[in-house]
Amino acid sequence: MRGLSQRVKSMKPSATVAVNAKALELKRKGVDLVALTAGEPDFDTPEHVKEAARRALAQGKTKYAPPAGIPELREALAEKFRRENGLEVTPEETLVTVGGKQALFNLFQAILDPGDEVLVLSPYWVSYPEMVRFAGGVPVEVPTLPEEGFIPDPDRVRRAITGRTKALVVNSPNNPTGAVYPEEVLKALAELALEHDFYLVSDEIYEHLIYEGTHFSPGTLAPEHTITVNGAAKAFAMTGWRIGYACGPKAVIKAMADVSSQSTTSPDTIAQWATLEALTNREASRAFIAMAKEAYRKRRDLLLEGLSRLGLKAVRPSGAFYVLMDTSPFAPSEVEAAEKLLQAGVAVVPGTDFAAFGHVRLSYATSEENLKKALERFAQALQ
Repeated sequence: MRGLSQRVKSMKPSATVAVNAKALELKRKGVDLVALTAGEPDFDTPEHVKEAARRALAQGKTKYAPPAGIPELREALAEKFRRENGLEVTPEETLVTVGGKQALFNLFQAILDPGDEVLVLSPYWVSYPEMVRFAGGVPVEVPTLPEEGFIPDPDRVRRAITGRTKALVVNSPNNPTGAVYPEEVLKALAELALEHDFYLVSDEIYEHLIYEGTHFSPGTLAPEHTITVNGAAKAFAMTGWRIGYACGPKAVIKAMADVSSQSTTSPDTIAQWATLEALTNREASRAFIAMAKEAYRKRRDLLLEGLSRLGLKAVRPSGAFYVLMDTSPFAPSEVEAAEKLLQAGVAVVPGTDFAAFGHVRLSYATSEENLKKALERFAQALQ
């Protein structure tokens, strides 16, 4: 009778988490390694956010919070979604979670029955298909192509729709490609959700990290079909604080909160008060985001120029802080290429679990010094 469930045994661990952990362990052992693996800002959390956490501690705000989040933060989220995304939502249509990942996990648990299909645009963040499978659903890959800038083709998406399609996952700016989807493409995808009556899951965690183009939230076009997911991690350098948030139809949001009530109970209370400060102290937060975005822009350009000098191909990303690099000059497969680069002293993430075959993901959320060192080691590996 003893043993593990088939559900857990069939789930693959997160490749990005595993590779980053391996890189950190090698560095702890004294290995001279440049890690381009982490999907997190290298900046410290802004001081005004940390000070809000200190105030919350001093004021004894350390008790359980409601499963959907403290009311003050939900009110601020409703205002944020209205002001920044054009989404007319009430506080009751918002939810606070333990990171954006839990918002997505709860959502798939709330909407999927066994056999329901979820369209996932590839390359994709590694956790989307695994979360869908864990909820009993079936992920259906719809490819985006490097020669098209990794921008989705709505006609290709339409051809993948069946009578079992329950949702489409959209991630713009995108991890791992850095693509920013044009407004007309997102509108076309929202129209497909309306036409075929399925959910549109819009992961907008990188919305503030756009270097060319503008951000558009498709929920403005299909509010009753769209669940918008976001979080404090990327914009405010709060990855370890584990605060995500979402908005959408009230019934779906309540169901997601019910999942939280039987799992995590609620996100960390102190971190919620800190996030409230990040959202409401707009002047300080805007200044931090502007500083970080300009640094990422410079790093992106440095990395792309260096890759080009070496004859290495990569589609120019317009957002987030990732570059997908073609690995064919290094090795026949992306896994072999990643191993070769690791031997050269650079840790990267193979594109395998992103469905980005023949590529590795490079994160430029690191210093310019590290990027220059990585480029030097790329040159050595090519020789």
